[in-house]
Amino acid sequence: MTFLRLLFMRNPQRAKRFFEILIPLISWAIITLPLWLSFRHPAVASYLIVLFMVYWFYKSAIVAYHGLKSYLTLRAHMQVDWLLLAKKQKGFNDIHNLVIIPEYKEPIHVLRQTLEYIKNQDFPAKKISICIATEVRDSEAPEIIRTLKNEFAHHFAHFWISKHRLVPGEIAGKSSNTAHGARYSVEQFNKIGKSLDAITVTSCDADALLHPKFFSYLSYLFLTDTDHDYHFYQAGVMYYSNIWKVPLPVRVLSTIGSVFSLSNLSQEQRLINFSTYSISLKTVVEVGYWSVDIIPEDYHMFFKTFYSKGEKVMVKPIFLPTLVQAAQSTSFWRTMVNQYEQQKRWAWGVSDIPHVIYNYVVDVKIPFWAKTMRLIHLVEWHVVWATNWFILTLGAFIPPLVNENFSRTNLGHNLSQISSYILTLCVVFILVIIVLDAKVKPERPKEFSRWRIPFLYMQWITLPVISFFLSALPGLDAHTRLMLGKRLEYRVTEKV
Repeated sequence: MTFLRLLFMRNPQRAKRFFEILIPLISWAIITLPLWLSFRHPAVASYLIVLFMVYWFYKSAIVAYHGLKSYLTLRAHMQVDWLLLAKKQKGFNDIHNLVIIPEYKEPIHVLRQTLEYIKNQDFPAKKISICIATEVRDSEAPEIIRTLKNEFAHHFAHFWISKHRLVPGEIAGKSSNTAHGARYSVEQFNKIGKSLDAITVTSCDADALLHPKFFSYLSYLFLTDTDHDYHFYQAGVMYYSNIWKVPLPVRVLSTIGSVFSLSNLSQEQRLINFSTYSISLKTVVEVGYWSVDIIPEDYHMFFKTFYSKGEKVMVKPIFLPTLVQAAQSTSFWRTMVNQYEQQKRWAWGVSDIPHVIYNYVVDVKIPFWAKTMRLIHLVEWHVVWATNWFILTLGAFIPPLVNENFSRTNLGHNLSQISSYILTLCVVFILVIIVLDAKVKPERPKEFSRWRIPFLYMQWITLPVISFFLSALPGLDAHTRLMLGKRLEYRVTEKV
């Protein structure tokens, strides 16, 4: 390990580029494994395919179990008077919450709704400061933000507007804009003599609708957490804000994403901050703010903090829902493009893996197993995202087709039946997802006709097609771009 550490430190860019090629190659090798391995070793290929399907069954069971567990906890925690509990804690009078809302060409009604939800918190609004992080290149922002400031500024302790201008070395996107907004806010706090020790900062997506008890819950956790300078705080991000308006393909993916996010709340060792989350502002300053030269800011910020402050860094769950918009546009096909591009941007998180591997090798402070398990979970998530559809859907049919002799064996003849049986068992877990979805998502609006309700259940028949075009393909697209060195440009998900 010492030799490898020295090698990485001497050639950091080459080391990172090596893994930018290797990780996508692993994904492509897994996808094509049933083909190239079946020519010489079809039985080995078949066993590996069955093993992957058993793994998928196990992962589906884990998601369903923890989804149910998180749902029950969430329902209970929604009834708790978190403000009362927070007020009983030492330091409540000093605690303050900063909300940074990075925006670029966001519709005013989207931002207004986000601010309304923050204003309507049961937590004292005068202990909340807002920073709208705008981009100078957005010519429409000044007028929109001026209007919002007139409407909301008097409700909060402070209502700041940061204006981010891209400089050489920065990449346009949420990370660089949030970093600028955080620096600007720290400057303002310093001017008024406000200590950063008792300030949380929430990186809030422009369309994130925070639960009315969010800041009371967050403040209670922060005040009772002796290691709050090492912890992120994450609520369940659920794509339900407009779920009754989006077309079927987006609704299916959004439901799966919402239940998956809910399930992760009960898996602290796997939980990583995503989309809208909170952290100590003091910690943000200590680790050097959000990075300005990357696109996937959430996972990157976690591992930046992890390798800066050590093994105690982790994400603590907030068992409340944060509603965000599912991908939507002005027409069906534009919505599909919107969904594809959003999934590709999220899948571009694979570009963070080489950076994490580099830090994994050169780090000497964090215990081996602590950093190893974090790395395994990250690689597993991104590789499985890009590969699972191909193995689950096509894998069992390929060995008998490629190798005619193998098709005459018992294993070759029964392979498709074995895989079908395992995948059929996974239907049980889809039923759990359907139940959780019905329990958690907002009530059906009147304009959504009753006769359409049966289609909410029939829509799951389309899952293999939808997951191919709107999950597997954008995931593989991101991996292939990384392998070929074609960088992704940040694209804001369109809002309507």
